[in-house]
Amino acid sequence: MVSSSKSDTAPLLAGVASIDVTPEMGIQIDGDIGRPRPVEEIRDPLYAKALVLQVGGKKLCILSMDLVAITNNYADEIRDRAAKQFGLDRDAIMVHVTQNHSAPGIGHFVCRDECTLIPEPHRWLRMGDDRYIPGAVDKAVRVIGQANAALKPAKIGAASGLDPRVAFNRRYVMRNGKTMTNPGYGNPEIVHVEGPADPEVGVVSVARQDGSIASLLLHHTCHPTHGYPHRYISADWPGTWCDAMKKVLGSGCVPLVLNGCCGNTISNNWVNPYHVEDQQRMGEMLAETAGQALQNVQYQDNVELDYLTTKLRIPLRPLVPEEMEKARQLLREHPQPMWRKDEPDCCEWDWIYAVGRVDLADRAAKQPYYDYEIQAFKLGQTAIVAMPGEPFVEAQLKMKLNSPVRHTYIAHMSNGYVGYIPTKNAFNGGGYETWNAGWSQLVHEALDMIADRTVQLLNELYAKKTAALAGTVGEVWPQSHAKIAAGSK
Repeated sequence: MVSSSKSDTAPLLAGVASIDVTPEMGIQIDGDIGRPRPVEEIRDPLYAKALVLQVGGKKLCILSMDLVAITNNYADEIRDRAAKQFGLDRDAIMVHVTQNHSAPGIGHFVCRDECTLIPEPHRWLRMGDDRYIPGAVDKAVRVIGQANAALKPAKIGAASGLDPRVAFNRRYVMRNGKTMTNPGYGNPEIVHVEGPADPEVGVVSVARQDGSIASLLLHHTCHPTHGYPHRYISADWPGTWCDAMKKVLGSGCVPLVLNGCCGNTISNNWVNPYHVEDQQRMGEMLAETAGQALQNVQYQDNVELDYLTTKLRIPLRPLVPEEMEKARQLLREHPQPMWRKDEPDCCEWDWIYAVGRVDLADRAAKQPYYDYEIQAFKLGQTAIVAMPGEPFVEAQLKMKLNSPVRHTYIAHMSNGYVGYIPTKNAFNGGGYETWNAGWSQLVHEALDMIADRTVQLLNELYAKKTAALAGTVGEVWPQSHAKIAAGSK
């Protein structure tokens, strides 16, 4: 590792904490549509982890949880309570979940709380278990307080590596011209993959003054779906990655994973029949790459901290009248859930989508837009961006390419939930990420709007530093990266 360098800002303080948020037996596991998944086994625990950074009077907080999703109201509650109790600015608190499909969520994702279309005996079809949510929220607030109380002098640095072995685009163009998500290994109807993946492995290291590592922010981009659709609890590859890093760095290190825009990426390589699908192996591979990157970290114990947030008002996608009439007719004929013939305990997707569409139409009649929050943190020459929902990876690549700083790491599924955000091209191919409901609701242009506004926000956040570096960008980025970024703006 390279020795620390100095700057003119106040010294950095850092505090980190972790708390167990593993659910009890019988709690509903989310990440599926219409399937009962009560917890029957705990394979490894789930955690909420918080990192608080302070320079002078300015503090930032990053909370990462091994859960599948969090709705806006509960993310707001965590931020509001933590701000009030611990003297933080709520806009400086990031609430991120890794989108782990072997875990519960916080909130209901199929329809709004006030929706009455799902009968009470089948409340689990909403996703989100009311028995789990209050305790998880309380623990999230508590762990932020613990991290805030643990502030000590620290130094920070970042580095990146590449690992093309573990994450792949999951959408494939088929011979009929349509796109299929997760088409199965060796499907002979596959023509080509629809889009890219992001191989970057990002590492932000927070070290104590004695050189030991207190915390890591670990960034990669992939759906955690190894435990889907089973009934066991696991932290999936983010958990095995953290465990592998702790084996090397010691139990005193608390790693947090920031999962990127993985709306269309997954760990399955559907065109490789020899691909090994194993979360332990994936976590160890990522740890290997992260460990190599860690050797290149240049630490600073004086850095500038800052943050900006903005809300982008994005219109909801117009609902197709024929689809809406079909959905309403289905619910009139079947006010009770329709159960599958081959899996009698599972609900038909058509019925769930009908509920989602009618509920979305009722909401759109009152508010035909979504206020999409983009949050950007400045950790010296490292940028952390938080955004709600499941944006497709193409937006992340665009944001990284056009960012004013070399190390730009995105955390999707942050501060709320808005479902899939596909590319405009994806709507032409189809696939369930594009089907209109509460988990895919924004206009076709939304992804480009988000990417463009994020780049603007990053430029605003780094405006002073960028001006100071004019003409010397190669000292911050590799020249090849600088040329590419300059040519794409």
